[in-house]
Amino acid sequence: MEKRCRTNEEESESHERAVFECAELILPWLHPTELASISSTCKTLNHISKSINARRSCDASRAFENFPTPFVNTVDDQPYVYFIYTPTQTLGVDPSSRVRQNWGSKHIVRPVFCSDLTDPFPWVEDACGCDCESCAEDLGCPCSTQNLSELTRECGLSCRCGLECGNRSTQRGVSVRLKIVKNRRKGWGLHADQLIRRGQFVCEYAGELLTTKEARRRQQIYDELASGGRFPSALLVVREHLPSGKACIRLNIDATRIGNVARFINHSCDGGNLSTVLVRSSGALLPRLCFFASRDIQQGEELAFSYGDTRLRSKGLHCYCGSSCCFGVLPSEHT
Repeated sequence: MEKRCRTNEEESESHERAVFECAELILPWLHPTELASISSTCKTLNHISKSINARRSCDASRAFENFPTPFVNTVDDQPYVYFIYTPTQTLGVDPSSRVRQNWGSKHIVRPVFCSDLTDPFPWVEDACGCDCESCAEDLGCPCSTQNLSELTRECGLSCRCGLECGNRSTQRGVSVRLKIVKNRRKGWGLHADQLIRRGQFVCEYAGELLTTKEARRRQQIYDELASGGRFPSALLVVREHLPSGKACIRLNIDATRIGNVARFINHSCDGGNLSTVLVRSSGALLPRLCFFASRDIQQGEELAFSYGDTRLRSKGLHCYCGSSCCFGVLPSEHT
């Protein structure tokens, strides 16, 4: 009888360990509402869910970047913002699809999408790149042209050099320490967590690349949601004018559902402390929008840039940038 009781206890412990291990694998894939729902079913799942939420709040980048980017909130009890992380541009995903991503696992691994996302960069076939094995700024790589007010060209897929090349500074991910801080009026914002020198690369604006038709469709939805309350959409339209001046390339980057830490950068009417630069890699059809420090940025300082100058709606979203030249309304234009 005693032996039989011990066997039942061992079976119960084995079953509990199996549930625990299975939950640790599955729960990091869940949306916060799903995680909250399942956490109320038993003490074990509640404990695991709390651990996942804690790990999520410690790193918004899911180990995609060189440094973790924590959420810091002294305003309310929201531990983090849920979105799908991509370190660079990706082709637009059907909004009705249930894209998932592992976030909050106790094992630090670079997560993947739970969908069949395609190669994010449209490349030109048989594109020519440089033969340099490691380009240096002072030697003058044929791929390199730099102008921090307009366009920067870097080495690309067709070049012989690797990511350690000096002409790939924006392709190695976020190389400065950042944190996401919640403000009572502005909501979440991106802050420096170290001294960032003038001209230093900070991050790119990553998200879904959309057609203009899809961008306009989504913007209508976002405007409707924003009219009913504060909705933090992150759809950015960038226009690159061609030398002739008669045409331009339009980039529609939506970081609302899928994006990186740049989706938290707020607007400043005085231009902020970041410069926006279009970076094109050799062989790539489309440029990437990257942020560089326009001046020395102190540790703890909020990062900001200008969303634009056009203000079509006098009753648009309020601007809380706090600059001396604040218009009181965020920039807006016809998407």
